[in-house]
Amino acid sequence: MSDAQGSAEAAVLSAHRISKSFGEIPVLFSIDFDIKPGEVHAIIGENGAGKSTLIKILSGIESPTSGTIHYDGKAVTLPPNGEAEAMGIVLIHQELNLAEHLTVADSIFLGRELKKYGFLDLAEMRRRSAAVLDTLHVHVDPDARINELSVADKQMVEIAKAISRDARVLIMDEPTAVLSVGETETLFEQIRRLTARGVAVIFISHKLDEIMDLADRVTVLRDGQLIATVPTEAMTPDSIAQMMVGRELSNLYPPKHEPDVDAPIVLSVRGLQAPGVKDISFDLRRGEILGFAGLIGSGRTAVAEAVAGLNHKTAGEVSMNGKPANFSDVAKSVAAGLAYMTKDRKGRGLLLNMGLQPNLTLLTLKKHLKGGFLDQNSEAQALERAVRRFDIRARDASVRVGQLSGGNQQKLMLGKTMESEPDIIIMDEPTRGIDVGTKQQIYHIIAALAAEGKSIILISSEMQEVIGLSHRVLVMREGRLAGKLEGAEIVEAEIMRYAAGIKQGGDDERINA
Repeated sequence: MSDAQGSAEAAVLSAHRISKSFGEIPVLFSIDFDIKPGEVHAIIGENGAGKSTLIKILSGIESPTSGTIHYDGKAVTLPPNGEAEAMGIVLIHQELNLAEHLTVADSIFLGRELKKYGFLDLAEMRRRSAAVLDTLHVHVDPDARINELSVADKQMVEIAKAISRDARVLIMDEPTAVLSVGETETLFEQIRRLTARGVAVIFISHKLDEIMDLADRVTVLRDGQLIATVPTEAMTPDSIAQMMVGRELSNLYPPKHEPDVDAPIVLSVRGLQAPGVKDISFDLRRGEILGFAGLIGSGRTAVAEAVAGLNHKTAGEVSMNGKPANFSDVAKSVAAGLAYMTKDRKGRGLLLNMGLQPNLTLLTLKKHLKGGFLDQNSEAQALERAVRRFDIRARDASVRVGQLSGGNQQKLMLGKTMESEPDIIIMDEPTRGIDVGTKQQIYHIIAALAAEGKSIILISSEMQEVIGLSHRVLVMREGRLAGKLEGAEIVEAEIMRYAAGIKQGGDDERINA
């Protein structure tokens, strides 16, 4: 641990009375912040609190409207367009920033390629790439193409690229969002090695347990204002969450209504096989929240996509309300009353360069036709309803969705999913990358939908989320169902025993229920 109580003069990078406005809209108000060598300093806050704007200013991507930046105690104007990397300030963006057609080694050295006798020194770039990947315990071939890698491996390549630049200040924006528990632990080990060498790490995460485990100090932002900078040891997850949202969060998860064990089965899956899925069988009842837990890569998403018609199944039967429902595409599943909310809101869920209205009604255009043409009034009314129902916050309806905070993007995607009025909703990582206040809103929405009689399949890598919401939990491992948990059995230890293969249920009737 670093001397987090040291003086501001010891800071390697600091911001003094930083304010930022976009046009007439202020987003940061007189923020003070500093980071010391060897320290992990976390910045937290709800979506829209100003975290992303602040780190963009600290890395030179954005310029402050007023205030000063100091580097090694001297006032500086950071160069734009990522050129601050040459000064030792490296930002790892929340969104992956890799060229899909390049190799891992090419990506790590992009823009600073090694040369020998006037030619690219490919062998040395491969050697150095392998070395930095090895320090991260990442088993990725430097010659592999980026588009051949899993999302988690792509994230680790981003981290390796940043580390290879000999950063003095490393800014990490939600680096664990797509990492498994094991990969996260490996990343934390590497961060600790870096801070032991004097590297200063600015860390942004919505996962409060990560903050408590890793950070020396925590800076809390709310609505663009500095609420406090506090040593982590003086905080608890509850006190941090309360500072973030300005209210108590004791009711993070709503009370579970007792499921009706005699409720009709609305979805039945038998012997399902698909890429990444091996002989899966389960039932879903009306008004039930059925959780799918398991490690990343266990096949949870593959099951959801096969049921919804996004992933071609090779065997098995799916039925809805007792009738065959073997969907060949997502349009057919939506028409039948089953909606799938993807975990990839920016890649597959939303059109980031378009406004709120076309995103909301993208899957339900037929509902808004009048005389063969789109009825703009009908679409506008649908958006007005969704904004009220899901508390979507935007300065106006024409704003590009890519400019919304992650939480508001997620609520818009939930609105888009519910616009088709489905009876069955599959939610894949419904709160990934959003703040604790917005999580609470979405949790209560999910519970309310189930209470209305909607049936929900909930896929989440956050075990507390699965535990807090689900009536039953199915645990997957290596493409198969490893176990089923109900009632008092739904606890973290039991889920992990099945997910890690310590405990096995087998493909028997107890699981296939």
